[in-house]
Amino acid sequence: MKIVVCIKHVPDVQSDRRMEDGFLVRGEEDVLNELDENAVEAAVSLVEELGGEVVALTMGPEDAEDGLRRALQMGADSGVLVSDESLAGADVVATARTLAAAIARIGGVDPASPREEDQAATGDVDLVITGMASLDSMTSMLPGALAAALGVPALTLASALEASDDGEVLVTRATGTLREVLAAPTPALVSVTDQANEPRYPNFAAMRAAKKKPVDTWDLAELGLEAGAGPAIAVVDSEARPAREAGIIRTDAGEAGRDLAAWLVDNKLV
Repeated sequence: MKIVVCIKHVPDVQSDRRMEDGFLVRGEEDVLNELDENAVEAAVSLVEELGGEVVALTMGPEDAEDGLRRALQMGADSGVLVSDESLAGADVVATARTLAAAIARIGGVDPASPREEDQAATGDVDLVITGMASLDSMTSMLPGALAAALGVPALTLASALEASDDGEVLVTRATGTLREVLAAPTPALVSVTDQANEPRYPNFAAMRAAKKKPVDTWDLAELGLEAGAGPAIAVVDSEARPAREAGIIRTDAGEAGRDLAAWLVDNKLV
């Protein structure tokens, strides 16, 4: 089974952040999106069970290779970085279009040649796995957009994932009070939640081995794409969330129940 796992290199959400001129300024340190670690774990676990290979794919500046190296430490076999100046600030539509072209090339589809009638848009890629969201934006829009760009089924927010050699993928999804079990033929795209697994922590040997694993860097021209007109979505303004007011601490001297009831009435909560 050939799996492409899409990851994102994001600003460290634990680093200092501040508002400046109406925009959020994050720390300089970037890390592998924490929710994408579940996607990497799902991909590596499937290949350990069924055989095959895992290709980690990301889009971003040159230092996004650090995120790929983390995925390689976790067990991915190789990595691909799509980096092009014209992709700076790309929105979900441009990102999906670019990643779809990269997945096709990973699958052996030549962007310069017309695809054969019986050839899937993903080539020999059986499964594309993503995380549920990226911690820097939390829109969760990419999985659906990428599946649409590839023309494959989308099984999103999977809390469990299984695949078989006969070309079927099976996921479990919790939606409110329901538990759904969904199946689709491959090629398909699956986004996994942070409940799907417990990402492994790479040991020293895995970290050393990751340094020798191949990482290719492609630009738009190599994917047969032209630079678009720029992102269709832009952040116009933002503001910090108002600070929460301090709560009230009362020492119970036998009147706490009455005080609580009065407070609930005064604040129109009952």
